[in-house]
Amino acid sequence: MKAAVILNPNAGNKKLVNEIDFICDRLNTTFEAVTLYKTEQPGDGAELVRKLEGEADVIIGAGGDGTIYELINAIAPLKDRPIFAILPGGTCNDFSRAIGMNQNPLKAVEQIIEKQTEAVDVGKHGEDYFLNFWGIGLVADVSENILEENKEKFGKLSYYMSVGRTLNQAEPFQLKMTSEKASYEGEAVMVLIGNGPFLGGTRAMLGNSSFQDGLLDVFVIKEMGIEPVMAWLQTTPDEEQLDPESNLMHFRAKEVHIETTPEKTVDCDGEKETTTPSTIMVLHNHINMIIGNK
Repeated sequence: MKAAVILNPNAGNKKLVNEIDFICDRLNTTFEAVTLYKTEQPGDGAELVRKLEGEADVIIGAGGDGTIYELINAIAPLKDRPIFAILPGGTCNDFSRAIGMNQNPLKAVEQIIEKQTEAVDVGKHGEDYFLNFWGIGLVADVSENILEENKEKFGKLSYYMSVGRTLNQAEPFQLKMTSEKASYEGEAVMVLIGNGPFLGGTRAMLGNSSFQDGLLDVFVIKEMGIEPVMAWLQTTPDEEQLDPESNLMHFRAKEVHIETTPEKTVDCDGEKETTTPSTIMVLHNHINMIIGNK
C-alpha cells in the first residue's frame, strides 16, 4: 500500500512539523511507499487529493479540524476513494477523538501502522461534506466568538469560554424543519445535527452520536434557558425528545431539510462557507478510515 501524508505545517502548535520526519520513518516500516506533502495555503490539500486519486491507497491528514474538513471534502466525492487516516495536530481534533486516535501524534502513528480499518458515515449538505456536525444559531455564534488569542493560549478551553460569552446573546430565528422522523415550525435559537460524538473536544454536546449507524442526531433548542441547555447536554444516544411543548427536540433521521428566516450562516465542522436553506443527509459507510481504540 502506498501512503500520502498531507501536512498542514501551521496547524495547532506546529508540533507536527517537528515530529513529521520520525512519523514518516515509522510509516515506512509498514507501507510500500510514503510521500510527504506540505500545504502552504487553504485549498492545497484538496488539490493534492485530486492529483493523488488512483495513486495513493491511503491519505493521512496531518493537522487540525480545518485540515480534515478540507481533505474529507476532496475525498468524499471521488469515485475511487482512498482509505483516510488522521494524525491529530490541531486544537480540538474532534473526529480523530471519535475514531479513537491517540492525541499524541507519535502514538497515533503507531495506531495507523496497525491499519485497523472501518467504514464510517459522512454527512452531506448541498455539495459539501462533514464528519462531525452541521449547525446554525447558537453553535455557529459560539464558534464565531472564539478569540484567536484564547485559542492559542487555552486550546479547547477557549470553546467553553466562548460559550459563556455567547449564551446571553442568542437571538431566535424562524425555523421550518422537515424530516422522515419529525417536523417543526416556529422559533429556535439553535439547530445542531451530529454525525460524530465530539464537539469542541468533548462528548457533552452531541449525545454520543454514532458515525456508523446511518443516522444523524438532530437537536433543536427553541428558546435559550438553563433548562433546555441542561436537557441538551444530558441527552443520551437513544433518548429522543419529540414533545411539542418541550424547549428541546432530539431525534434521529437520515435526511433533514432546513429553512430559516432570516438566512443563517451554517457552521459545518467549524467552517462557515454556506447559508440556509439546506438539506442535510447521511451517506452510510461512505469512507473507509483507519481507526484507533473506539
